[in-house]
Amino acid sequence: MGLLSDPNRRQALISLLTRLNAPICMVCYMAGVAWFMGLAFEPFTLRTYMSENAMGSTMVEERFPAGERALATGREFAAHKKKADGMPVDWLVKTMQARGLEVFTQSFTRKLPFPDENKERYLVKGTNVYGILRAPRAPRTEALVLSAPCSPGDNNNQAVGLLLGLAQYFRNQIFWAKDIIFLVNEHDLIGMQAWLEGYHHTNTTGMDWSPLQGRGGSIQAALSLELSSDVITSLDLVLEGLNGQLPNLDLANLFYAFCQKIGVLCTIQGKLQRNDWDSVSGYSHAVQTMMLMVMKQASGRPWGDHGLFLRYHIEAATIKGINSFRQFKTDTTTIGRLLEGMYRKLNNLLERLHQSYFFYLMPSLSHFVSIGYYMPAFGLLAVILLLRALDLWVQLVTPPQRTEDGSSPEVLPVLTPLVISHLTGVALYILPIRFQDMAVEHFPVSETEAVVLTAIAIYTVPTPICEGTEQGWKVLKLVAVLYLAVLLGCTALINFSLGFILALTLVPVAAFVTPHVPKVLSAFILVILSPACTLLFSVFFFQELQEMPVSFQEGWLLYLSVISQGILDHSLYGSLVYPLIALLVYPCWLLFWNILFWK
Repeated sequence: MGLLSDPNRRQALISLLTRLNAPICMVCYMAGVAWFMGLAFEPFTLRTYMSENAMGSTMVEERFPAGERALATGREFAAHKKKADGMPVDWLVKTMQARGLEVFTQSFTRKLPFPDENKERYLVKGTNVYGILRAPRAPRTEALVLSAPCSPGDNNNQAVGLLLGLAQYFRNQIFWAKDIIFLVNEHDLIGMQAWLEGYHHTNTTGMDWSPLQGRGGSIQAALSLELSSDVITSLDLVLEGLNGQLPNLDLANLFYAFCQKIGVLCTIQGKLQRNDWDSVSGYSHAVQTMMLMVMKQASGRPWGDHGLFLRYHIEAATIKGINSFRQFKTDTTTIGRLLEGMYRKLNNLLERLHQSYFFYLMPSLSHFVSIGYYMPAFGLLAVILLLRALDLWVQLVTPPQRTEDGSSPEVLPVLTPLVISHLTGVALYILPIRFQDMAVEHFPVSETEAVVLTAIAIYTVPTPICEGTEQGWKVLKLVAVLYLAVLLGCTALINFSLGFILALTLVPVAAFVTPHVPKVLSAFILVILSPACTLLFSVFFFQELQEMPVSFQEGWLLYLSVISQGILDHSLYGSLVYPLIALLVYPCWLLFWNILFWK
């Protein structure tokens, strides 16, 4: 405190920070990147452990015996689904009722803002079917959910069969202290969104759905099951939800503990855990796994039906069966026993899962990186913005001259680019969907192509370059740097992965752009580090991480698809990534573009 309270010492510190500003910024940037890359090194991570006492032991005896019967039920479901050309509602209702459940249905309708070409749908109509197993030993104030989506073709029939098999088995047990809801939802996330809105009496997306006639208690946890094969080689755990939300880490720990107990191969991001962490290949594998989680979380989209539960503070995950070329095989009975063990443990909960972490990264299922370990990497990048702001503030410390009416002559040159940039952002957010009909009428494109190409056209349209004094661009840059610091800080608190990726690309731009740097080279760098190019590079990088590299043409088509899906995710589920980029990040980048070409 003495250093800051003494004017002479404070002045000396400020003088040191401004004199060595550029070297300190470069060191902070490299240190932030190095810190982040070191997070996947196993000695720097924590081993997972169960924090919730009610789930601390896996000493339950799993007895589910009916794997083959579940597969037969799955085949019967597939036949009725093919016959009905969709969800076999009547058959599901009769089958659930035969298993002693209280069965209800919910119909829903959703008109998309533009056609979803990936899934070939525009006006979506469907029905959800769910059965409730009432708790025989409790006041029925709490519930657990097991769901399986009714997917097109031959996908996920085995999951529905196993769900019905578990419903019949659970019905004969007397130890349940919570209602258990068995849900088969149609049209994947849209059906799940309709059911959750109906269950919680909310309508945040404008979807039309019929009210639920039956309801259980307050949902404590949920699992979504995806199985498309009679035998599987491993179970993959999917955690990433809407807007980068993650379930409580204890849910992942519970899954891992039962996989270890029963002897099921388990993966995260589709990758098995390796024990050779001290080798280059072992470390590379951990980095790859962690980066896949970062990329998925940064996308803001739900990567399974569980992702929509998280917005209602319900801890949820998706368990996906993988059938690869590995020799190790697991049958449906074993998977049923694993799910039985997990639900018996969740049945013991006295309160919601809250004792473990909600903010974490996972380089493997047995190790995790907590928020206290990964936030310094972002902090080292964010401090660069504060150092640059301090340097600009020192340069502007002399009060500007006042005009006769008492106003500062620098206000207008600063306000003009701020207003123009944000109006451009508003146009980028609103016009692509509003102008799709006009674009289709005048150009030979589909509605989806019209939306995407309109967004790209608005993004690339040249904005007016403002004029002003030397002091004017410094004031504008000070505002832009502080704006970016607040924006990235708030983003990282909600979605660390998105905030960190944006910081990696935008902080160098914010730190070193001025009107006095070489224009052509700086403009090229500015474009390369823009939000749109960052997304393009992320598409190729994500494919490389998945070991599914694509050509430039394939990558470009994926890029256009990602843009359309981002707009759809915002309209359908409330994803915040598209409005964040359009209304805040892109206008902020435009401010730095104005500074570069300041006249």
